[in-house]
Amino acid sequence: MWAILILTLPSQPNAVRVRVWRALKALGCAALRDGAYLLPTAQASLFEPLAAEVLEHGGTAMVLDLAPRDDAQRDELLALFDRREAYAQWRETATALQAELPSLAETDARRRLRSVAEGLLALRRIDYYPGPAADQATSELEALRAALDARFSKGEPRALVEHGIERLDPARFRGRRWATRARPWVDRLACAWLIRRFIDPQAQLLWLADTADAPRGALGFDFDGARFTHVGARVSFEVLLASFGLDADARLQRIAGAVHYLDAGGIPVPEAAGLESVLGGLRELHADDDQLLAAAAAVFDALHAAPGARA
Repeated sequence: MWAILILTLPSQPNAVRVRVWRALKALGCAALRDGAYLLPTAQASLFEPLAAEVLEHGGTAMVLDLAPRDDAQRDELLALFDRREAYAQWRETATALQAELPSLAETDARRRLRSVAEGLLALRRIDYYPGPAADQATSELEALRAALDARFSKGEPRALVEHGIERLDPARFRGRRWATRARPWVDRLACAWLIRRFIDPQAQLLWLADTADAPRGALGFDFDGARFTHVGARVSFEVLLASFGLDADARLQRIAGAVHYLDAGGIPVPEAAGLESVLGGLRELHADDDQLLAAAAAVFDALHAAPGARA
């Protein structure tokens, strides 16, 4: 159920019109059309002061209940409250701060972090139907805060396990066998590239038709029960970044945003559609998983080196 505010604004005074428009935007109302605005029923009382002000100045306003006729109409109404683009805009400010951390003084960095955190809090207040994008944004804010503390509070004791992810020494994971499911898609391909490129250059990669057949001692990734797999809102690629202290790299975070969106949904990023198309084409071209990874690795290398992917 929703509450619907139907109104006609008074032509004068103009200040009332501006005030009402700003209030509707601040409430995060969905617009059915000009003069018809929705909020969840639980927030119906928020319409009452606006309706009273409009009536006081000679306009018309009424607050009614609205129920969808069927599931399809319900989905259409829910789509009006989709905040993914808003989260994408928020993410741009967060990634910009992360990219600029090495050159910022601590006072400026912490001031900007507060602004980023307040921006997310304001967005969450009007996200009446939160989904994967909200969880992803919360996780990314935590990662940003951790990166800032690592930059400016190096002597301060920190837990070895952060948000359920243990910090590991890459030197202890060199020359190992790494196993995942065969016919890899975005998350597994990105993980395999990351392992070979930044964690274990001599890694032997095993593609398993059945994860129960993983050899003893092999390091599993991106399957149920693997050493490295999804944790909370983070996909396996993001877990590897956090595990090996790579999550402060803005270029890798840029790739992580696309991998997360394609694997788990959440915040849309510009690179995602192109990456999906290219990897899909490579998957059709290469039946051998090692050849597929070799081709995909060139794509991830290019994304990592692309202009705008600042460290």
